[in-house]
Amino acid sequence: GIIKIASRDATKISPANIHKNTMRTSKEMQREKRLHLDEKISLSLPTNELLEDLASNCTKDPSPDNSFQYAFALSKSRNVGELRYSISMLESLIKNGYAHQVDCIYGTAMAHYLLGEYDRSRSACEAILRNRPENDAAAELHTASIAARDEEDEKKAKAIAVGGTVAV
Repeated sequence: GIIKIASRDATKISPANIHKNTMRTSKEMQREKRLHLDEKISLSLPTNELLEDLASNCTKDPSPDNSFQYAFALSKSRNVGELRYSISMLESLIKNGYAHQVDCIYGTAMAHYLLGEYDRSRSACEAILRNRPENDAAAELHTASIAARDEEDEKKAKAIAVGGTVAV
């Protein structure tokens, strides 16, 4: 009886259907991971008090560590100007050989993600993962960046299909 059921089921499943189901599941998993990350990000919004303290520390002692702490906190802001400033500071630290390069790259990836620059975020995460494939935070942000970009592309495609046009 088991063989008969298995053979009957096997005739219904083609490699194309397996691939289609796997891809759908993969996209759903990416979206779930993105929602989970977005929730974590929303809980890590830096307070104004924290940002003021870190800015003050930077002014008193503009050491690379103080600059990094301030820039990294800014990389989780919701303010476009603060996110851009964070990217600028972190890239400067990288260029000047700051010891914590991976953390700087991750901070830039986070800021790009929050700015909706998903391709730049993904590229920064890939730079981390090439050397540190075990970096869970970068892997999570990488997946979320891909899912966000896919969602953006789907929205554009739907808008075009409805009869509108989308500026690229």
